[in-house]
Amino acid sequence: MRYSLLRPAIVLLTAATCWQASATAAEPIDIGSRRELFVDDYLIDQLNNVRLELQKPHDEGIAFNFDQPWEGAFCGYATIIKNGDKYLTYYRGLPLPRADGSERETTCVATSDDGVTWTKPTLGIYGVDDTKENNVILAENAPLSHNFCPMLDDREGVPSEQRFKALGGTGSSGLVAFVSADGFTWHKLREEPVITKGAFDSQNVPLWSEQENCYVCYFRVFVDGIRRISRCTSTDFVHWSDPVLMDYGDKPIEHLYTNQTGTYFRAPHLYVAIAARFFPGKRVLSETQAKAINVDPGYFNDCSDAIFMTSRGGSHYDRTFMEGFLKPGIGLENWVSRTNYPALNVVPINKHEMSFYVNQNYGQPTAHLRRYSLRTDGFVAATAPYTGGELITKPFIFSGNELELNFATSAAGSIRVEIQTVDGQPIEGFSADDAVETIGNEIDRTVHWNSGSDVSSLAAKPVRLRFVMHDAELFSFRFAYN
Repeated sequence: MRYSLLRPAIVLLTAATCWQASATAAEPIDIGSRRELFVDDYLIDQLNNVRLELQKPHDEGIAFNFDQPWEGAFCGYATIIKNGDKYLTYYRGLPLPRADGSERETTCVATSDDGVTWTKPTLGIYGVDDTKENNVILAENAPLSHNFCPMLDDREGVPSEQRFKALGGTGSSGLVAFVSADGFTWHKLREEPVITKGAFDSQNVPLWSEQENCYVCYFRVFVDGIRRISRCTSTDFVHWSDPVLMDYGDKPIEHLYTNQTGTYFRAPHLYVAIAARFFPGKRVLSETQAKAINVDPGYFNDCSDAIFMTSRGGSHYDRTFMEGFLKPGIGLENWVSRTNYPALNVVPINKHEMSFYVNQNYGQPTAHLRRYSLRTDGFVAATAPYTGGELITKPFIFSGNELELNFATSAAGSIRVEIQTVDGQPIEGFSADDAVETIGNEIDRTVHWNSGSDVSSLAAKPVRLRFVMHDAELFSFRFAYN
């Protein structure tokens, strides 16, 4: 591979897992009609005066406060699920500092019609603090509410009473499986834990992988005193494989407190992780400053932020960027222990916008969940300056009849797309000279050449794409059937 002016944070992928195609002239990558994001170098062969830039999330303010008596300063381990046109947030309720798995821990839920404005439904399922007028969906099940983590399993053929699945538990209990029809009333799939090998003292994240055709769980382990991530797989949510430690290639090993790995809703073959990076003992606040913001005395001796990484399955995370994805905000309240912890899952808000949510002001009376937004597909942009640059892909095979781009240019900028043979020769009718300039700012723009937009004659044939860019950002592309 050849790179020019390449951002130092970009790394090459390690050996792919058995189900991934390798990028060789003899065996091009089969991308079908799936959407590909430029979050790693999986499809990139050359970057010439183009760099991959990690995007900056937009602060959209507080989603909701943890202000009920059974919630409080130590709420955490949130999960966001979009179920049809409804949004659900699950999180631990804990008003006082307690040991992991205490009886005081509950699991709460908030609901929304738009992912922006949230309410806390009165469910009447469990009595907490002498009232059932609450939003608690699990209580009196220590230690399972310590980190109860649900997923939506709405695939065809899944029994209706198991559309929602969850895992909860600590090292003392193992991970116990739950199921639910509506996401509010839950029962154990079985009494015995389904996963027993792990530390589990963090959020233990289940998902269904279309790519690997199985359930996957990512969870906390310790290796040489460092908080690491392992994963295991299952075909039935009950019987799980032995854990396998995740690696980061040649990147430094850091404490990752939560992994928050989920399939990306527009490209489910890609797993996106907005993880909490933890720096134990890295203290920012003095005792006087800690008292001024009323943080619990046990929770200002560390600091943390959020990082972005991805996986395409198997035991490898790609840490293309070592820089912080969400840096702590202005104000001492953002620099205490166990704050800035992202919730699990990125969800769409509308066609142009997606959001993730972050647990902030931990251990303080002002503890809350905060919303951040990004452009759809906008985790990373392949960016060219005014003077221009090029991105050339590895050889691949596609299916579909049109090419769509998610992109943005300045008024002076443009993108031209050239389709090449495997050896880099322009294909007649699809050269850069034949390309119609793509100018604007759109999520799904169809690319045109002088002959039109139909690329079906090239489907199932090994090709490359050459993006000739000026003052432009490219977020993703897809060959679609239109």
